Amino acid sequence: MKNRFLYICIFLSCLFLIYSTASAQSEFKTLNSEQVLQLVKLYHPIARQAQIGVEKAQADIVIARGAFDPIINSYLSRKSFDGKDYYTYSNLEIKIPAWYGIEVYSGIESLSGARVDNSSTLGQTNFLGISIPLAKNLVLDKRRAYLQQARIFKTLAKVEQRSTINDLLMGSMEAYWQWVRAYQTYLVMKNNVEVNQKRLELVKKSFDNGERPAIDTTEASTQLMSFQYQQNAYWLEFQNAGLQLSAYLWKSNDEPYNLPESIIPQDGWEIETNILQFNLELTNLLNTAITMHPELQVYENKLDILTIEKRLKFQELLPKIDFRYNLLGKGYNVFRTPVESQLFENNFQYGLKLEVPLLFSNGRGQYRQAKLKIEETRLDQNQKLLSVQLKVRSYYNEFVNLQNQIALQSRNYESYLQLVRAEQSRFENGESSLFMINSRENKALEAYEKLIELKTKYFKTIYSLQWSAGLLI
Repeated sequence: MKNRFLYICIFLSCLFLIYSTASAQSEFKTLNSEQVLQLVKLYHPIARQAQIGVEKAQADIVIARGAFDPIINSYLSRKSFDGKDYYTYSNLEIKIPAWYGIEVYSGIESLSGARVDNSSTLGQTNFLGISIPLAKNLVLDKRRAYLQQARIFKTLAKVEQRSTINDLLMGSMEAYWQWVRAYQTYLVMKNNVEVNQKRLELVKKSFDNGERPAIDTTEASTQLMSFQYQQNAYWLEFQNAGLQLSAYLWKSNDEPYNLPESIIPQDGWEIETNILQFNLELTNLLNTAITMHPELQVYENKLDILTIEKRLKFQELLPKIDFRYNLLGKGYNVFRTPVESQLFENNFQYGLKLEVPLLFSNGRGQYRQAKLKIEETRLDQNQKLLSVQLKVRSYYNEFVNLQNQIALQSRNYESYLQLVRAEQSRFENGESSLFMINSRENKALEAYEKLIELKTKYFKTIYSLQWSAGLLI
């Protein structure tokens, strides 16, 4: 009866400790996985740098569009020598680049002097002209290629931003679940220390009353010191895990945030509501990864950029034939210049320029290089696709295995608890000792710590599965 009364007291002490622990936790601020993800997205420097990369790509588009900006240029020259006025020449021109390599321009000129070229027109004149490439640079030239590539680079920057944030969030989740595991393990050990302190006090009272031998006090004291040692080790692990998690937590003013000890994982950590929206079916994950994984989309954008480069290099295989035509008029008013029925009858000037490399060595070499770059990128793309698929399958296998392991370890832990209760019953009947009870409790504690490890690893693997498919964004 006295032994039964002893264990009833211990049981009541455990209930009190559980209640007091829950009350103590209410005094702490909590942090869950969803909050961590939001903080990382909003304030982490790497996430903000990724956004800067997108903005830089937008600036590159503006730069590329600059090649199509209208240009105004003017020129003024005069020559006087040995008291003779040779010439005075002024020119004002506006040039408007258009698509397909065409340029439209207009301007006015003034020429006077005693010694000028016979082909030049004295006085005030105006012109309205157009320049057209007839072969090379007609379909594509550098300015159009650079603008097209700049637009793709912006898309590429967004894809790389998603890839960067995907990796960043996965790192934060690894740190978070390590932090949760460290705290839960510490909490279990803290509760065990408090229970064993109560047990030691009760055993000492029983010894003082002559109900228990002195060896039981030594046994209870040894068990308590063992748990206290582990509690200190787990507390250190929890603090260090908090430091690792702090590396992902930043303030809005770009200052790092050190996670205080007063912040702990939220209650009910085993009910992770944030994963309810996750896709956990293997076929869907593989299909989604193929179409949406940012690392694979990077290669699609790179291939688009290289395709434009190949088309540009093909222009080097064409002859350069440029046609230029000017409609001429007197005075400075371009729009009052009479337009003849035939553009090549009067008031005109035209030119036709032809350049043909005899061997096209430069063009053939550049075009060959562009094709090889595309082939090289496609090979890398195939390797990355295989790598992504293997990661998804690997994490999915781990996910399924952990489900089975958790179920098995839960039954194992329940079995150890039954052994503890059975040992207590034997002890009450005088058939066992406190040493055996402590041994059973140690095994049950190890099983519970293993169960915590499996559960936190299970949640981390779910996030890893989303990360491997490129969906943790």
